[in-house]
Amino acid sequence: MMNLPNILTIGRTALVPPFVAFFYLPNNAAAWATLGVFALAAMTDYFDGWLARRLNQTSEFGRILDPIADKLLVASALVMLTLRYEDEAPTLFAIPYGSMVIPVAAILCRELLIFGLRVGLAGRFSLPVSRLGKWKTASQMAAIILMLFAPTLLSFLDPDRSSGSGDLLGYLFIFLLLAGEILLWFAAILSWLSAGLYIRAGWRQLPARARPGD
Repeated sequence: MMNLPNILTIGRTALVPPFVAFFYLPNNAAAWATLGVFALAAMTDYFDGWLARRLNQTSEFGRILDPIADKLLVASALVMLTLRYEDEAPTLFAIPYGSMVIPVAAILCRELLIFGLRVGLAGRFSLPVSRLGKWKTASQMAAIILMLFAPTLLSFLDPDRSSGSGDLLGYLFIFLLLAGEILLWFAAILSWLSAGLYIRAGWRQLPARARPGD
């Protein structure tokens, strides 16, 4: 069923390839373009749900595609933010994000695990969204926004000045990156705590004869 909420959801999915491509733009263009596309995608995420309820246009297609679109966008952002460019002249995104690889891998592996669990239980049982899962989602979204926003501050720096407002922006840039990384680690921890709750809920819904070892 094609309606406005579903069009917005499809549009959010279509934004993933340009979002990834914009990371390879030079300097300030990469910072502003990636932040802009991510903000646009976040707006469609809000409005597709709001319109679906407001216009009474909820559909099975939208219910299935909406979380997939969200995960594609978030996974793309997390993967791209872990990249470290080896250019001789570093770009805005040539920041040593190596310590982010662990939480990013943890989050992505958790998403694959829960996706597989939901697919396996589809049509038989349901896994309700836990409060920990909501906190995990909020934490990782905040982390991504902070780490996409921080490089835009460098576009306001005057290369001919090494003090004053330039120092303040530089410190703010570092603070936002550290805050984003801390939030990402927090999201990774919450993701596996919530995964444990989902696995326990799924295990309890299985009949005894279907449980290995029982």
